[in-house]
Amino acid sequence: MAMVDGVVKELRAKGKEKTRATYARHGMAAERTLGVSVADMKVIAKKLRGEQALAMELYGTGIMEAQYLAGMVADGKKMTRKQLDAWAEGAAGMQMIAEYTVPWVTVENAEARACALKWIESKKEHVASAGWSTWSGLVATKQDAELDLAELKNLLGRVVQSIHRAKNRERYTMNVFVISVGGYVKALLGEAKAAAKKIGNVSVDVGETACQVPVATAYIGKMEKMGRVGKKRKTLRC
Repeated sequence: MAMVDGVVKELRAKGKEKTRATYARHGMAAERTLGVSVADMKVIAKKLRGEQALAMELYGTGIMEAQYLAGMVADGKKMTRKQLDAWAEGAAGMQMIAEYTVPWVTVENAEARACALKWIESKKEHVASAGWSTWSGLVATKQDAELDLAELKNLLGRVVQSIHRAKNRERYTMNVFVISVGGYVKALLGEAKAAAKKIGNVSVDVGETACQVPVATAYIGKMEKMGRVGKKRKTLRC
């Protein structure tokens, strides 16, 4: 069984300053990153599959790459609600973790909907962002019959009413939620398109990057033209 110190040592050895600077430009707290590429983390993850306890320890280090690696290794179904809440809270200053890693494991858990509902009420930007990203993951991976369509309609209305006064990354993830509903829930395509039209362009500070905020109307329209509306994903992990 691998030990957390050994895994962190391996991560440090693969760190590159250029990659670290890229992460910083994308909003990650520089003092908590090592500069390890996702490709290198995937190689390490293959050796650690099934090591649930180690994944929990890796996340607890607070190092971005260790947390990201933890999300690759952990089985979300085996996590407790307390652990999921701790992961959401522990993603401060790490948008890759809040918006990708935390939702990855959460959508696999029976408590995913409850977590998403709780987290979007948080005053903490990273927790609220994790909540909206979890909602996006749920509509992308769960069959429509497993979703409460009335609840999703209400959430779309909430986004329309509050997105432009929400916090920065919260705005981004709310916008993605509208796109996700339109793209993955065929029965709510019309409602999502209407919501997208109402919110229009969403302003988000994406740091010193060339990243652009997707325009929900255009993105949903693109998915329609490609015939992808309603086609679910098997997993969020990438």
